[in-house]
Amino acid sequence: MRGNVTVYGAYGHTGRFVVAELKRRGWTPVLSGRDPDKLNSLGVQLPDLDVRVAALEDSAALDRALSGSVAVINCAGPFAETVPAVVEAALRSKIHYLDIAAEIEANLDTLANYGNSARDAGIVILPAMAFFGGLGDLLATAAIGDWPNVDEISIAYGLASWHPTAGTRAAGKVSRERRGGRRIAFANGRLEHRDGPAPVGEWTFPQPLGRQRVVTEFTMADAVTIPHHIPVAEFRSYMTVAAVSDVIDPSVPPPIAADDSGRSSQTFIVDVVARLGSAVRRAVAGGRDIYAVSAPIVVEALGRLLNDTAAAPGVYTAGEIFDARGFLEALSPQPLSIELFLEGQKFDLAS
Repeated sequence: MRGNVTVYGAYGHTGRFVVAELKRRGWTPVLSGRDPDKLNSLGVQLPDLDVRVAALEDSAALDRALSGSVAVINCAGPFAETVPAVVEAALRSKIHYLDIAAEIEANLDTLANYGNSARDAGIVILPAMAFFGGLGDLLATAAIGDWPNVDEISIAYGLASWHPTAGTRAAGKVSRERRGGRRIAFANGRLEHRDGPAPVGEWTFPQPLGRQRVVTEFTMADAVTIPHHIPVAEFRSYMTVAAVSDVIDPSVPPPIAADDSGRSSQTFIVDVVARLGSAVRRAVAGGRDIYAVSAPIVVEALGRLLNDTAAAPGVYTAGEIFDARGFLEALSPQPLSIELFLEGQKFDLAS
């Protein structure tokens, strides 16, 4: 076995996928989280794994939860609440920290607040290693390739539907409260708060989606991770209107498993377009279940991080620290189908 990895929030919807992916790749997950009933219930289902309850305000329990592990993966939202305590525990234990946070504010805080502490502790802190934040960053970095700079990056999410988890709804509520009900857009080289509804436009996705109505300025964690290390004047993001309607409708149920793995039938396309002058480069990823796909993304990051002994301690985003094309190649064709086009010509990720 490769060693222990603490999964904080292991009983959550995405946390269960992360636990299963760790086991599939030869790691031993340590099940941890705040809710003893949910955690012990998961422990009954996985009797071969260690269960360690740890409240956020109990630093000694958090230290015990991380003891003997080579890293901690934080799957517990809202991340604005969990990140500080779990990161501090990782710093005390001197083990790498990864999370799957999609919350813009939480990711901004992580990138801004822990660089010096991570370097002092000799660890790497990787926020947003998930569908939102990590995948878009990897796609954009792969598309840009050898360009020294970029004029514009657009990322369009083509979700056939979006059945949000309870965690997604809770995290969204916290984010809205932090920004006073306003939305966020990237303009003039920075994130800005906006009042009123986001505009609606159209985007032509690769097939099978094709042309779709989209909400523009639908800003997610990619607006944090990508500009963090790629100088870009304009960053635009879009989400299909159908998916936005789902996620804001409180009556839409959570994801429903469509197979024994627990994955839902919800499909997606992520379309990233980068422009420098008249040159255009594009990276496209397609797959199924935005929550389930976060598990191989964060576990692939863990493996690469632990195998790269030359990685300098600090706080990073996915595209900043990893070979983006190599990372995406490792995820293709399963669980993702990925295509890269450079000035209109299809490019082989392996070359």
